Amino acid sequence: MLNAMIFAAGLGTRLKPHTDSKPKALVELAGVPLLERAILKLIELKVDRIVINVHHYADMIEGFLQKNNNFGVDIRISDEREELLDTGGGLKKAADLFIPDAPVLIYNVDVFSSLDLSELINFHKLTGALVSMVMRERTSSRYLYFSKDNQLTGWKNCKTGEVKVAREEMNKSEPMAFSGIHLISPKLFPLITEKGKFSIIDLYLRLAKNEKILAFKDSSKIWTDLGKPEDLAWAEDHLK
Repeated sequence: MLNAMIFAAGLGTRLKPHTDSKPKALVELAGVPLLERAILKLIELKVDRIVINVHHYADMIEGFLQKNNNFGVDIRISDEREELLDTGGGLKKAADLFIPDAPVLIYNVDVFSSLDLSELINFHKLTGALVSMVMRERTSSRYLYFSKDNQLTGWKNCKTGEVKVAREEMNKSEPMAFSGIHLISPKLFPLITEKGKFSIIDLYLRLAKNEKILAFKDSSKIWTDLGKPEDLAWAEDHLK
């Protein structure tokens, strides 16, 4: 069995004016809403259940799913209308909606990627990782650091100089940029002690001291975060 979670609750402020009257999840790329693209990619992978978190224009997302009969799959809504919980808080709130004892593939709704997700699933099974994070060698303002055996060792914000160390060997580790796709073992849930609103990256950094939080290195052709209007334009060119 395989669960998936699409993070779709964000405000999409960088995508204005597209998000003035709709959620980021329903912004279209070449005529197809980002949420639909993500769902179809997960259906192709034969996931058994999809959980989608909602906040900004939540009613529009629910209406879109109803109109499309949930695309013929088992879709559950994690409602964050009252408070946006960030990635870690969002995952924790959704915990009871997943098929129990099955891994969860987490996918940001604004990711545009040509990665074969079955490769990530195979990597996760083979390594026995608690978390497998899709990482790329690309320019970013924030980097996660991984040792030569792909273990998460730390994080750095290049703009502010802030550093978070998870393991001593961070200074000998390779910086990589996170792709917004990760696969978690169900064993993660009992280890979440954080409450309310918190970042999943901070959770991973805390657990990386003792747990296998591994990088899955993605060298597939296409990856972009559709965070800004110019990113959408770039992706449309690529689709043509």
